[in-house]
Amino acid sequence: MNDLTKGSPALVMLKFAIPVLIGRLFQLAYNLTDTRIVGSMLGTDALAAVGSVSTLHELFSGFLIGLAGGFSILTARYFGMNRRDLVRRCFASGLLLGTVAALVMTLPSLLGLHVLLDILNVSDALRPDASAYLGTLLAGLIFCVLYNVLASNLRAVGDSLTPLLFLILSAVLNVGLDLLFVGPLRYGVRGAALATVLAQAISAALCFLYLRIRYPMFVFTPREMIPDREMASQLVGGGLSMGLMSSLVAFGTVALQTAINSFETPIIVAHTATRKLTNLYMMPFSVLGATMATYCGQNYGAGRLDRIRKGLRDALLLSYLWALVDLLMSYTIAPSLITAISGTKDPEILYTAVLYQKVDTIFYMLVPTITILRNGLQGLGDHVTPVASSFLELLCKVLVAFLLTPVLHYMGIIWAEPIAWTVMVIPLIISMAKRLRKVQTPDPEEENAVS
Repeated sequence: MNDLTKGSPALVMLKFAIPVLIGRLFQLAYNLTDTRIVGSMLGTDALAAVGSVSTLHELFSGFLIGLAGGFSILTARYFGMNRRDLVRRCFASGLLLGTVAALVMTLPSLLGLHVLLDILNVSDALRPDASAYLGTLLAGLIFCVLYNVLASNLRAVGDSLTPLLFLILSAVLNVGLDLLFVGPLRYGVRGAALATVLAQAISAALCFLYLRIRYPMFVFTPREMIPDREMASQLVGGGLSMGLMSSLVAFGTVALQTAINSFETPIIVAHTATRKLTNLYMMPFSVLGATMATYCGQNYGAGRLDRIRKGLRDALLLSYLWALVDLLMSYTIAPSLITAISGTKDPEILYTAVLYQKVDTIFYMLVPTITILRNGLQGLGDHVTPVASSFLELLCKVLVAFLLTPVLHYMGIIWAEPIAWTVMVIPLIISMAKRLRKVQTPDPEEENAVS
């Protein structure tokens, strides 16, 4: 365990964040490997089938991961209060509610799978493989949410190293099962999806056993899985807020992609490559954001408002320094980075991709301000403002997709996110300022009063 209510805020946050960052990098490497296995062993049609439905699976799984993260914020708050009984009840209830949420999403999705493929405009040629791949992943959503509830609760009590180890285990299992199912057993794309589901199931089972052995405070009885009305309300409120926050961002990305798909192939390729570079640039921002949710939750529970202020300041300073590094790379080595990612040296593609980076990185200080404040507010119990901010992001991207790109073409896409960032950061700054002025120490005996 790592008590984030003690010690230097910058140091404890870095100690917590580094394993999370390594995990994100490892997951990124796995995703690239998984894509390579499908493409090299099954061909471009199979890879296209997987790509045609991956966005929808990412949307569903992203919602469940956000849901699990929202549940764990309440765990972090109770841990900061030193209320181990409430930590245990919150953990047990989160497992039950997460299971219910996964089933509610899975069953209708499987029954309406053909409708989902119609919405995605999956071609008849790709439909059999796309249906097999997506259907298998949807059937395994329950393991996705269970693993993430377990990992998120570990992080809630300050243990970010153990989730990293189980993530590495899951990734290694996934690659090994990929090679087995897609190769010798010849299960095709269904095998690739089955490998993902089985790897998550095994990791979830082992993580659950580890929790029961290593952390007695997480050992619960079946009766404790049923939350009272107030705890259920807080868990659902926090979980839905984080889940919707992730979903709205994903919907905004889909909206922009519809506009991008109307351009010529070189622009589509350039955008695909430059977005992968953007994901690498922004990864430290998202990691610090996730760290702030746990940090603020624990310190709010402990009544350490002074540490919350200092932690926000330190996290923003660290992220602004990284934003300057991103800006410097965009104006110096971005062409080499784009070539390394895409394998292309086409001047038109490189020019377009680098132009995107040169414009957007100028505004990068807005990005960590958004992610850190948005997650920090979740940790402080504000489940409305972060969702409202994410909705503003979605609205801006939709408006850009349908109004700006017909006039400015790809330059409209380039300016879409800076416009969205500028708009959505305003309510976050206002809300955080009000929170830090008005928030009071939560009473352990009146934890349900936390909004």
